[in-house]
Amino acid sequence: MLDLVSAYENYLTKVKQASANTVASYMRDIRQFSQWLRESNSIDIVDASKLNIADYLAHLESDGRSGATVSRSLASLKNFYSYVVSTGFLEHTPIVDIHIDRGEKKPPQILTGREIELLLSQPVCVDAKGYRDKAMLEVMYATGIRVTELIQLNVADVNLDLGVIKCTGAKKTRAIPLYPAALRALTAYMENVRNSMIADMDEQALFVNVSGIRMSRQGFWKILKHYQASAHIEKEITPHTLRHSFAVHLLENGADLTSVQELMGHSDISSTQMYTHMINQKLKSVYAKCHPKA
Repeated sequence: MLDLVSAYENYLTKVKQASANTVASYMRDIRQFSQWLRESNSIDIVDASKLNIADYLAHLESDGRSGATVSRSLASLKNFYSYVVSTGFLEHTPIVDIHIDRGEKKPPQILTGREIELLLSQPVCVDAKGYRDKAMLEVMYATGIRVTELIQLNVADVNLDLGVIKCTGAKKTRAIPLYPAALRALTAYMENVRNSMIADMDEQALFVNVSGIRMSRQGFWKILKHYQASAHIEKEITPHTLRHSFAVHLLENGADLTSVQELMGHSDISSTQMYTHMINQKLKSVYAKCHPKA
């Protein structure tokens, strides 16, 4: 029932006012399930039974999807069917007593100092794209901002004289300093090439794509994967890898937890404490490997 799926998407956007990323995630899960139902059972999503849903989740697991991914898909479907029941189209949700073992949560991937140097050295500043890519990677590692925050930066958010950027997160705005190399890369991009890349002189976006409009999340992800490959880094790198590495490297070099929390825009310090635990685990591992009495 495509109309109900579309109506639910409109409900998430207009009524719940969910973020664009949340809506995209929910709708992707729902449409993938709907497609699987049509291809495997020739039935519509509103006619699915508890058994159909259980079979689909088992299919995801057998396809190698992680426990977290399967659990998220179940949550998306639960919310969708709750909405359908609220409209009166269904009397009861087909999702009853279905539970997923999320499995052990893996710690985030962290790059070593050497890997960071390799990655940041990949963009070659011989053309506009090279200057832009160099600036984006340096700013990401210098500030630890989220990829959404990076692509939402406007020219007005940059103060080159003070060497800071203004980052507006979900709940507050924070000013984050840039280390000298990042400031040089950003200055070179803004002063030498940005104006030649933008499609419209009224464009406010700091970082733009080859079409001259604001860079997308997907666009930055592709850029990052390209430089990961050229640096021959075997670890799986995502935009969040740079954010995690920023936090761990600051703490390893003596930064206090509260300052790192403020820089990262964490509302709860427990989110920042995760990195302290990672450092402690790393030290224990080094101790076990290197101490002669261990």
